[in-house]
Amino acid sequence: MSDNKKMLAMAFTAIAFAALFIGLGLSATNYGYFLSRRVPKVLAMIVAGIAVALSSLTFQTITHNRILTPSIMGFDALYMLTQTLLVALFGGFSLYIVNAYWNFAIATTVMVVFSLLLFGFYFAKGGRNLIVLLLIGLILGQVFGNSASFLTMLMDPNEFLAVQSKMFASFNNINVDLVYLCVPLLLVVSFLLFRTHRTLDVFWLDRDNAVSLGVDVEKTTRKMLILSSILIAMSTALIGPVMFFGLLVTNLTRELFRTYQHKVLLVGCSLMSVCTLLVGQWVVENVFQFETTLSVVVNFVGGAYFIWMLLKNRIV
Repeated sequence: MSDNKKMLAMAFTAIAFAALFIGLGLSATNYGYFLSRRVPKVLAMIVAGIAVALSSLTFQTITHNRILTPSIMGFDALYMLTQTLLVALFGGFSLYIVNAYWNFAIATTVMVVFSLLLFGFYFAKGGRNLIVLLLIGLILGQVFGNSASFLTMLMDPNEFLAVQSKMFASFNNINVDLVYLCVPLLLVVSFLLFRTHRTLDVFWLDRDNAVSLGVDVEKTTRKMLILSSILIAMSTALIGPVMFFGLLVTNLTRELFRTYQHKVLLVGCSLMSVCTLLVGQWVVENVFQFETTLSVVVNFVGGAYFIWMLLKNRIV
């Protein structure tokens, strides 16, 4: 099957399940209420799916490694620490928590600064050992996560509720204002990423080859890190942290399409991610009747796949 046919099949699947989410059970008397609840939910899954896919695929390309994603490097944990600190410092009903725009702007700024500091320090030292980079990310992720847990233990129970709602991936408590803010932002970031697909093709050949072919490695890395940070902040703000989701969909996409061309991989990975979220969440709600959550399934499968990749490549 050609790449175009694979993309069409995934696009058809995504549209079909989005239609099921929106249209199933509607009637002439309740359609107004249900559409106001279902459309933002489906839109949030689509936006978050595309954001996770693009950020993870781009992150793997600039690090030249298929096991690294922003979530594994501690970005989700940093997002949670940021939210916890905002509640601890200003309270659960402060402007920085209640106002979705302020909250999103602060979280995105923190993640962009963190990514630039981390990789700026790493590459400035001439680091080429990606295992060291992975370990640094995992350690920082644990530090951020444990710090957030410690702060939540000191909080008033009422303020803890403001943090708890952001700790776990959820598709049923979508902030409508934030969804409609993220849609144009996602379009802009996606356009900027797709414009650089040829540069990413060269970048995947490794740093030395990219330099010899005229790519400004430092400038490209810095640009991709900023865009990836915005995307992962967007997805985490919308649905919460799903640690291994990006790893799973990017590697499945590379196995399915078997190409180095990022104009194919960017679109294919986005469709794969959206299909996984829509189909998975529909199955969880209508087959398993909410007896489990999609984030639990994704993290279990993705974690097992992550360990398998480590063993397959003899990294440990």
